[in-house]
Amino acid sequence: MIGAVPVLLALAFGVTALLYASVGFGGGSTYSALLALSDLDYRLIPLVSLACNIVVVTGGSIRFARAGVTPWKKALVIVALGAPASFLGGLTPIREATFLMLLGGSLVLTALTMLMPVREGAGGAPTWAARLMPLAAAPLGYLAGLVGIGGGIFLAPLLHIVRWHEARGIAATASLFILVNSLFGLAGQMVKNGPALFGQAIGAALPLLLAVVIGGQVGSLMASRLLPQQWIRWLTALLVLVVGVRLLFGV
Repeated sequence: MIGAVPVLLALAFGVTALLYASVGFGGGSTYSALLALSDLDYRLIPLVSLACNIVVVTGGSIRFARAGVTPWKKALVIVALGAPASFLGGLTPIREATFLMLLGGSLVLTALTMLMPVREGAGGAPTWAARLMPLAAAPLGYLAGLVGIGGGIFLAPLLHIVRWHEARGIAATASLFILVNSLFGLAGQMVKNGPALFGQAIGAALPLLLAVVIGGQVGSLMASRLLPQQWIRWLTALLVLVVGVRLLFGV
């Protein structure tokens, strides 16, 4: 259970939030992985990880909006398609073995996406495939609600590949996508599991929420100055890959 290793688990959550916030994501996939490796009831895992996601990306989304870099017209189309699917994902009943398999697979994919090079600047005109990006929103939203991730870590590389927008606009869109998906996915999980289970999850996870508040703020303000962002992405990808493989193959 969470209470058995509060200090170590909270520290791991804080470091995760720091690393992910420094590269513009929430960290939901790794929160879910860390909880899956503990003895926490698997039904609580998406509740805790989505709540932590919301804490981390809210500040980033606000900063992007204040800086005027969020491409609202394009971003809201993607967000509007992903949010209902995230709610449905949260509502979907799932067995523990299936949950762990999907989580492990999503972690491996997360690691691969984090190893992809990030384009800086505008990088040229959008490709024809940029118009198809809203089609990716619903499946990514559904996965977000189902296993407790935000989906932005999968969306951002796709947007970079098709040159959907300049780099900061993509980061802002991914952050908003994660925030809204996490809110809707959490709502779906609450309806499915009931308020009592949600209260149990949040009550047990208060130290983790505090840790990600601190880690997320430090990450967004300082981490990119201490290490090159590419190094941070590689280190985080390695951690996620190891946990994903362990969940998939039981090693």
